[in-house]
Amino acid sequence: MLKVCNACRQRIFCEQLKWSVHQTKRLLNGKIQEECQDKRDPNSFSWRTHSCGELSAAQVGQSVKLCGWIQHKRFDFMLTLRDAFGVTQVVLPKKDEESLPKMETLEKVHLESVIMVQGMVQFRPEGLSNPKMPTGDIEVVASDIKVLNPSKDKLPIHINSFQQAKESLRMQYRYLDLRSSRMQRNLRLRSTIIMRMREFLCNQHGFVDVETPSLFRKTPGGAKEFLVPTRHRGKFYTLPQSPQQFKQLLMVGGIDRYFQIARCYRDEGSRADRQPEFTQVDIEMSFVNKDGIYAMIEQLLEYSWPRDKPKLSTPFPRMNYSQAMAEYGSDKPDTRFNWKIKDVTTVLKGCGPSIFNSEEDEFTISAVNCKGALEHLSNCDFTRLQNESKKYFPYGVLCMQCKDEDTWKSAIAKHLPETSRLEMAKVMDASRGDVLFLAAGNRSTVTKVLGHVRLVCADILESRGVPVRDPNHYSFLWVEDFPLFLPSEGRDGELESSHHPFTAPVPEHSDLIYTSPLEVKGQHYDLVLNGAEIGGGSIRIHNAELQEYVLEKVLKVWLMLTRAAYICLLFGNRRILLACHICWTPCSLDVRPTEVLLWVSIASYPFCAGSLPFVTSSPFPKPWKVMI
Repeated sequence: MLKVCNACRQRIFCEQLKWSVHQTKRLLNGKIQEECQDKRDPNSFSWRTHSCGELSAAQVGQSVKLCGWIQHKRFDFMLTLRDAFGVTQVVLPKKDEESLPKMETLEKVHLESVIMVQGMVQFRPEGLSNPKMPTGDIEVVASDIKVLNPSKDKLPIHINSFQQAKESLRMQYRYLDLRSSRMQRNLRLRSTIIMRMREFLCNQHGFVDVETPSLFRKTPGGAKEFLVPTRHRGKFYTLPQSPQQFKQLLMVGGIDRYFQIARCYRDEGSRADRQPEFTQVDIEMSFVNKDGIYAMIEQLLEYSWPRDKPKLSTPFPRMNYSQAMAEYGSDKPDTRFNWKIKDVTTVLKGCGPSIFNSEEDEFTISAVNCKGALEHLSNCDFTRLQNESKKYFPYGVLCMQCKDEDTWKSAIAKHLPETSRLEMAKVMDASRGDVLFLAAGNRSTVTKVLGHVRLVCADILESRGVPVRDPNHYSFLWVEDFPLFLPSEGRDGELESSHHPFTAPVPEHSDLIYTSPLEVKGQHYDLVLNGAEIGGGSIRIHNAELQEYVLEKVLKVWLMLTRAAYICLLFGNRRILLACHICWTPCSLDVRPTEVLLWVSIASYPFCAGSLPFVTSSPFPKPWKVMI
């Protein structure tokens, strides 16, 4: 039995009281971690009595049992033990006959070995507390150490924040990378956000969580699909790009509020911003308009938003597609910095090179002002920006460097009248130290290339320590009024959906579908966060005749038309990809999803005998020319 003198008891009481006051202040200031606000017990059904992240002055004098990985070793009498919830310092008692076996064990075992420690919690010696650690005021004096699983001498990657492994190596040894505090934090954040979304949708607003099949038939449009062979000769399934048609049939079937944490599959090659499989929150509602969808999503994000992040300001601002493309050169604009593209055709037409004098339709001369960039850009940076622009536009961009109020360095400086230069400075708000990038040509091409240059230039400046975009600011934006149809990239003279074939036109453009489909605006909207699309949705066509005309006459594709005639409701949907943008880090591996699968015996679309789901007519015969 451990004996404690009165002086020690008084010191322990004072320390516990100070700790209690400190925790109360943190709670009142709203800084206490969310995990400490609920009653979750991470130690239930486990060997351990506590996790490595929860010990504090309140447990001083208690006997505890901890399990985890050895993160650090100091000499042969001290180690840092880590588990999924934090780290705790473990020390061995002074050298005696009882402690020698434990010291020998500690000396032989390697870092990242799994051990179990039993011991007594005590305060660290005076002056040796570590305020950077949540458990920095205490340590565990080990009475027993048991090696559960020894590690190899050298691991391929280090599990700490000081030595960051290469991304390829982290991917190869993903199971080791998942031990890092960064990955643990991000995956738990994702889990918490999804849990809150389920609470909001199911418990507060009557949505039904329905699981749809992962085997479907090929559908026209969109990305390429993954093929799944079957036992039926010459027939294949595809993995769905989204639960698109299944959820619409749920609306027809009377499930008027549906959602699903849906797994989606898209064969989009090696694009850096795409994954072959990903998870999205898929939502569908009946009897709703665009404003109702907006309000529901904004409240959903407010409810599920991390408590330690700045509170969201709703309603989110809105911007139409034309304005986004004209001012930012992108349909997912990053509005955190105010480098907007401006039309300077009236100022520069007739000046400079012959390309500035074009009389073609949709011709424009546009420019973007990168404020204060001149002193931070080298010749190599200008070369890089020029090369980046030529990926989108064969002529590249023209650079104008504002050396001072009266001197501009540019290839067209000698062709530019003083009056035009002054007017240009006024339109672009140009001053000393600014850099202007110009492009001339077709309007849509020019704005896209300048939008790309705008982002690349911001990246370069931020790599030099120049603040351009606030990393702690979350700028949400609704982008709406997209064109309903676009010219098909693979089929000359034909059209394809800009979103999907079921998107409804805006009411005032309903008649244009039959005469001028390229002029029709759709009820399609995207939710953008800091220049990344995190959601997209639309109001559906609920008129069977109009839907049949769009599919057969405009898009010339076949889908499940017969089901649309069975009284389809007015409904809209949303899909959300959020967690990866909240816990964003420069390494994309930190936000790739992880899931736990549960099997449920009730299926919304069960397979029939012979694995042939009649509702989708799949698997489908695959033409040889497509297989090749």
